[in-house]
Amino acid sequence: MILSDKKIMEGIENGEIVIEPFRPECLGTNSYDVHLGKWLAIYKDHILDARRHNPIEYIEIPEHGFVLHPSTLYLGVTEEYTETHQAVPFLEGKSSVGRLGIDIHATAGKGDVGFCNTWTLEISCTHPVRVYAGMPIGQLIYFRVDGEIRNYYNQKRDAKYNQRTDKPVESMMWKNKF
Repeated sequence: MILSDKKIMEGIENGEIVIEPFRPECLGTNSYDVHLGKWLAIYKDHILDARRHNPIEYIEIPEHGFVLHPSTLYLGVTEEYTETHQAVPFLEGKSSVGRLGIDIHATAGKGDVGFCNTWTLEISCTHPVRVYAGMPIGQLIYFRVDGEIRNYYNQKRDAKYNQRTDKPVESMMWKNKF
């Protein structure tokens, strides 16, 4: 079940949902709009290796914006820090962003209950497009969890994305054993 605006507000009021900064005007009928933070990142190497750490280079988006180019994976970050303790957050792109040819996530649109951080975005585009820090980039939709939770993400010893950050975080696949 998707939470309505009233249920999202109830979750915020009782601490089950945290959004910082919270702006009431960003609350939609059944979602909350999130914004592109000021940092992007790109991988330094042309060929990425899932078994090793792939270093990234940070780019601060200037006031006049930054042009994204096709065939490049950009890691972005939301301005908003979020926590969810009794719901599953889903991040989806805004239709206005999609209509500019921008995808904000390749595969990681769902968060885990207990995820407490900013959201790293896996941004790609079909056409060169200028983006700006602070622009609306996506929306969070919350689904109620049915049943008791035993394994919150922020309490897992091996959780790879628990360290609070205001910058995009590169893949930590290399920490898995395979």
